[in-house]
Amino acid sequence: MSVPSSVTETRVAVLVDCDNTSPAILAYALRMVAQFGRVVLRRGYGNHTTLSAKWQAALVEQAFTPCLQFQYASGKNTADIALALDALEAMFDQRADVFCLITSDSDFAYLCRKLRERGASVCIVGEAKTPSALRNASDQFFEWTPEPAASPAHAAPVILTPVQPEPAPAKPREGVKLQPLLVVDAVRLLVGDAAEGKVGLGALGQYLKRTDSGFSPTNFGHSGLLNMVRTYDLLTVTVEPGGHHTVGLSDMRKVKMHKVP
Repeated sequence: MSVPSSVTETRVAVLVDCDNTSPAILAYALRMVAQFGRVVLRRGYGNHTTLSAKWQAALVEQAFTPCLQFQYASGKNTADIALALDALEAMFDQRADVFCLITSDSDFAYLCRKLRERGASVCIVGEAKTPSALRNASDQFFEWTPEPAASPAHAAPVILTPVQPEPAPAKPREGVKLQPLLVVDAVRLLVGDAAEGKVGLGALGQYLKRTDSGFSPTNFGHSGLLNMVRTYDLLTVTVEPGGHHTVGLSDMRKVKMHKVP
């Protein structure tokens, strides 16, 4: 799915089927959808058990609105209906242009088709078990692979209370310039299959801010993003006609997508 080009920044809605997937998928999904635009709608749908026991910490940390749906009868999942109705409402109200559904449930295939029929773009973030019916109903599918489970002796305790956001990284010593892998990962993702293999410096900066609102080159010892990317051996900076800068990968064979948890 290509990134829409517009003077007005594209608006993205991220809707999570919490009853059907793991909280561990959320950070990966947000990194994938940040390439399409600004996330303006963040909602997680599920019953009381799912939201309070499994998803509370993740939804709070990533600033999602929990949408609690009680089960009126045994075996009836009302969260799916609520997610579908909210998606259609956001489309008709023109609050979002791109919809990201985080689910592996093929029941959402029809919703995807209806959103696309009305001109919206749809991406799915799901696990390997996601049926082809749902994959093919979207414009783009991102497959998330869970990390191997830790052994019981070393398993981390389950956190049921909201977690506080991690503090901003400490600034390096004066004169020390760091090269975080996240910048290379961002270029690799944004370049994708583009024939020219480049991304505008401004677009790269927007993506980095979408994935981390506290991102700043000064946190890594650089005076600006241009000076920062110029220090990477794996990145090339080109001055295009008109004076704007683009960034590409210097050698595709050297670069592997850094695994995002």
